[in-house]
Amino acid sequence: MRFFDCQRILICTVMLITVITAPTQALDDEHWHKAQQCIAKAITYLQTTQAKDGSWTNQPGPAITALVVSGMLDQPEIDANDPYVARALKYILANRQEDGSIHAGILQNYNTSICVSALSRVNNMPEAADAIAKAQAYLKRMQWQDQPGPDGKPITQKHPFYGGSGYGKHGRPDMSNTQFMIQALHDSGLNCNDPAFQRAMVFITRCQGVAQNDLLGDVIVPDGGFIYATTTDKDNLEPSTKSDSITVDDKDTGKPVSLLRTYGSITYAGFKSYLYANLKRDDPRVVGAYNWIRENWTLEVNPGLPKERERQGLYYYYMTMARALNAWGSSTIVTSDGKSRDWANELIDKIASLQREDGSWTNEADRWMEGDPNLVTAYCLIVLNNATR
Repeated sequence: MRFFDCQRILICTVMLITVITAPTQALDDEHWHKAQQCIAKAITYLQTTQAKDGSWTNQPGPAITALVVSGMLDQPEIDANDPYVARALKYILANRQEDGSIHAGILQNYNTSICVSALSRVNNMPEAADAIAKAQAYLKRMQWQDQPGPDGKPITQKHPFYGGSGYGKHGRPDMSNTQFMIQALHDSGLNCNDPAFQRAMVFITRCQGVAQNDLLGDVIVPDGGFIYATTTDKDNLEPSTKSDSITVDDKDTGKPVSLLRTYGSITYAGFKSYLYANLKRDDPRVVGAYNWIRENWTLEVNPGLPKERERQGLYYYYMTMARALNAWGSSTIVTSDGKSRDWANELIDKIASLQREDGSWTNEADRWMEGDPNLVTAYCLIVLNNATR
């Protein structure tokens, strides 16, 4: 693979092991209380915006409602008997389909995955347990493997779709939908040795700039980060990234070449998925992703995106970061400049500073629906829940 520098990876691995064994700091009382105040205001806001049918922003289906439910049910004082949660669960379950999916006609994988994560937080509800089992089986069937691809030929492990999940039945797979699928399988208790996890690791690795990438290793910047998808769309099998490409000098020839640039939210998505699949911490893919995080640490933008788009998907970035770093288990990140960053305290401060007077959040860089306060407030609830665990 071009650009692969064994010595650099060895150094980064040693640094990573040092970071892993370093003492961690607990979340301090000041930040815990600050987070609880933000959570209380957010829930009060969401109680005022729930629709009569129990949903929040139902245009894309039940997914946003399920994100809100996930955020609420992670509060120890809220359970399925809470009137707002109860109405929302009734709405989610009303969107069950005969094939086990949970959606309102569009974005089948996206909606089903997020609904499974929400329902996995419900105790002692047989209807929810039945929905989880059937939806889990549906998600595994939807994962690209063996079934005919857009050209009618079976998807084998050599195909760039293999192991990934997309928005719907015929959509090309991407890292966002795949990480939501992995999140759902993890939250619903599927064993990480299940073939669905193992297949997903093939797709996810192929979206990463590492030497282990057997498909796109020579077209992605080899910095350990991730691109969005292995293909541009279902008909164009060229790889895709939301951050575009960057020109660098070829290590062997010195001539400029254009490589796909990695970026923040999707790198955290890949990192989190590796952790849920229980990859070892010294696995070069985990090392690469973690060192990308150390080298690109920021709470100001979604790093790696072009300057004019760097605030797009910012709250999705925060949510995925919080879930990933909570799964990592250390409260500190030692960044590439040698500074120890208490990620939970810093993230709480950032989220608190962005909360509006009415308890909501929204992103002025309105892409991927981040202009919707219900969605972004749900994201922030999940951030704060993961930062205070």
